Amino acid sequence: MANSAQHCEGRALIGISGWRYAPWRGVFYPEDLPQRRELEYAADMFASIEINGTFYSLQRPESFRAWHDATPDGFVFAIKGSRYITHMRKLREVETPLATFFAQGLFALGPKLGPILWQLPPFIPFDAQRLRAFFRLLPRDTGQALRLARRREVDLMKGRCVLKIDAERPLRHALEVRYESFRTPELLDLLREEGIALVVADTAGRWPLLEEVTTDFMYLRLHGDQELYASGYGDAALDDWARRIRAWLRGTQPTGARRIGSGRPSRQPRDVYCYFDNDSKVHAPFDAQALARRLGQKAHR
Repeated sequence: MANSAQHCEGRALIGISGWRYAPWRGVFYPEDLPQRRELEYAADMFASIEINGTFYSLQRPESFRAWHDATPDGFVFAIKGSRYITHMRKLREVETPLATFFAQGLFALGPKLGPILWQLPPFIPFDAQRLRAFFRLLPRDTGQALRLARRREVDLMKGRCVLKIDAERPLRHALEVRYESFRTPELLDLLREEGIALVVADTAGRWPLLEEVTTDFMYLRLHGDQELYASGYGDAALDDWARRIRAWLRGTQPTGARRIGSGRPSRQPRDVYCYFDNDSKVHAPFDAQALARRLGQKAHR
């Protein structure tokens, strides 16, 4: 009789941060590919893409609907949280901005709505009280998000919001930090208490690179290991990231993990979302493909 207790793994979703970059045309994208089909082309290559336009400004519902329709079933979008919330308001008095953020059209992605990334600026130090207050505002499923979105800034969002969900699903949140004072076990306790992932951010040594398991998924952002946003990842680096991802998928901690705490995370399969953001010299899409191949994934094209 076969052993019924076969070990399971989480799902690895390897992709890119953004997809519309002029230097990519004729290098990653075919020269004759219409710009409106770039997402469709990229979605055939990757299991997931991080939408970063939502960081800079509110998007329109028709954009979210178009992104949904341009991608295949099973595709996942990560959403980068608004800089108005993280950089301008500095996480303070943000209930209405959060409501407006969720009202802009995220629900139009339906089952393709994945984790939400909150990237803190390098001028915000660790403040447990401020973080906890922010985390308590974050909706943990689409039903909560819809109730929050109804409290949007009405005049600003008139005629440009989506206030309907197709189903109630869990929502995941991840925090990317850029200040050395976050290198404290107190941060880990807070994230585990609130079920928030700590982003593993490779930034060429500029900001903290922390590999801690704080919830049931991992979120990686690879900005370049030698030159921020510009350098590509060599074979040895990609082999090492693949090794680390396999460990997280199995529910273990990779050997040599760069940690600030002690102890072992609970042994459970974890999904791993990994996005390459070294886009300025067109390394991101090719590095993402190379890492996906190392994990046994193949593009449709």
